Amino acid sequence: MKSSSAVDALASLAHENRLAIFRLLVQAGKAGLPAGAIAERLGIPNSSLSFHLAHLNRAGLVGQKRQGRSLIYTADYARMDALVGFLMENCCEAAACAPAADGDVSAPALRKGLTT
Repeated sequence: MKSSSAVDALASLAHENRLAIFRLLVQAGKAGLPAGAIAERLGIPNSSLSFHLAHLNRAGLVGQKRQGRSLIYTADYARMDALVGFLMENCCEAAACAPAADGDVSAPALRKGLTT
């Protein structure tokens, strides 16, 4: 991922509603959610929701597909993985990171999908 793409994605997530939308879509999984369900669950007016979804879509963080008369939105996991990978690039100067004092797993362990 290029720096400019990372900046676009992070800027898109740097808004409370857009972050909430993205997190909801991550929780929804590959099935995604129709716009109406997103608006209802988050209490965002449809006009504002359309603006935020378009912003996330332009940043490549969400995709949309038509299903009948509805638009179904999904999180783009590959794009988010690329963003996290970009942020964690060269973590700990390529040395193994120790778990945090509170028991959280280290960044390299997260990238490998490991938990403690």
